[in-house]
Amino acid sequence: MTALASRDPDAVPPPRPPDELDELTLARAQRGDARARRDLVLRYQRPVFALLSRMLHGRAGAPPVEDLAQETFLRVFRALQGFDRRGPARLSTWILTIASRLAIDELRRRRPDIAPIDPAAEPAGPAAADADAERTRLAAALQLAIDDLSPEFRAAFLLREYHELEYAEIADNLQIDLGTVKSRLSRARAALRRALEEVYRAR
Repeated sequence: MTALASRDPDAVPPPRPPDELDELTLARAQRGDARARRDLVLRYQRPVFALLSRMLHGRAGAPPVEDLAQETFLRVFRALQGFDRRGPARLSTWILTIASRLAIDELRRRRPDIAPIDPAAEPAGPAAADADAERTRLAAALQLAIDDLSPEFRAAFLLREYHELEYAEIADNLQIDLGTVKSRLSRARAALRRALEEVYRAR
């Protein structure tokens, strides 16, 4: 786990965004209060599931998302007492760090082949020519491009575009420097642009 900057223990903790767990509940969770820990899981399970689902999409043989989500929260609770409530890191970012590293480790271990998909293929049925079919085609192309990204590039892209983490938060999350974050995001976005261009050329 990345070490968090320490501050004066008597200092007033910075305000948390409204979607973060409140300070009192977090403090109780750190002391092992069962109800507070349930509240923590309820607050953060949706982004954790979303990140893991997108990271593992198309990876045959990967463990169920539920298993990795459970492991994420087990690790959260094992390390929660050491989380600095007065530090600069948001709890959500810290939890997503744990989830993304689990997913990256899993993808590095497996790296299975993905069945090829033709994103330009017309969906079957009479709706193939309407707007829904176009959105389906674009969504398939984007998902295929995301699936083709390396685990490290995929994590950087998802943390930025889907979870709206700042570049510095992503750098801390993935334990890389800011320049590497920018490079990975640039290359990931270029891959997605190429995928969309291929769809439009195939029309």
